[in-house]
Amino acid sequence: MDDKSIVCRCSDLSVKDIRDLIAQGYTTFDEIKRISRVGMGPCQGRTCTQLVLRELSIATGKPLSELLPGTYRPPVKAIKLKAICECTQGGEAHD
Repeated sequence: MDDKSIVCRCSDLSVKDIRDLIAQGYTTFDEIKRISRVGMGPCQGRTCTQLVLRELSIATGKPLSELLPGTYRPPVKAIKLKAICECTQGGEAHD
């Protein structure tokens, strides 16, 4: 892929951006994700994770099977503290 190819459409990151981060010493998906927000957009990394891992594999010489795709957390839904208190005190659970 050439440097101008887009890796992450959600965060508007190109191959060059990812390669620059790797050159700066970020060598895991989680490190790159935290610094660039790759994989944190609406697609949740569905389009970019494998591309970033491929670039990491090339740069580090590690096979893809040894690279971790990062930490994922489920989406969070806001809940009122009152609902938590009521539920723990035997009250009715709220959605």
